[in-house]
Amino acid sequence: MKTSFRLENAITKLYTAFHNGDLHPECCKSCAVGNILDNTDSWKHLSDTHGSVNLNYVGKVNEAFGRRMNGYTPSELLRIEATFLQGCGYVLPLGRKSKRPKDPTSKDILFNGLCAVISFLCALDGIDNVMDYSRLFEFENDAPIYALAEMKS
Repeated sequence: MKTSFRLENAITKLYTAFHNGDLHPECCKSCAVGNILDNTDSWKHLSDTHGSVNLNYVGKVNEAFGRRMNGYTPSELLRIEATFLQGCGYVLPLGRKSKRPKDPTSKDILFNGLCAVISFLCALDGIDNVMDYSRLFEFENDAPIYALAEMKS
């Protein structure tokens, strides 16, 4: 399966952050988008509220000028972050009284968030979800429909 440079780059950064313990949903530099953008927090100025998908004035101007950050538009970045937070169990937009997980850095919670993000990133690029292995278990007449080698290409 052919993937775009931006998708490959994003997945690599998220994978590295997950395994190095550098992923935290409530930190602008260590969240999904923060990691995709090389641990910077410049993206937080695109919206007024963490977890919102609504661009503020700065976000709208950047979007109108066609600005891309590591391949993603401002509105795509906000949707990526919202997807990550929701996948981790947050109720959006984030506020002091918003529902949130008890342990936001739990590997299980972060994994759920990453699965949601990777699915969303694949949808943005118009490709099948790279984490969907359900086809491996499809069968007909007690035999697999797809060989493992077919799944890798």
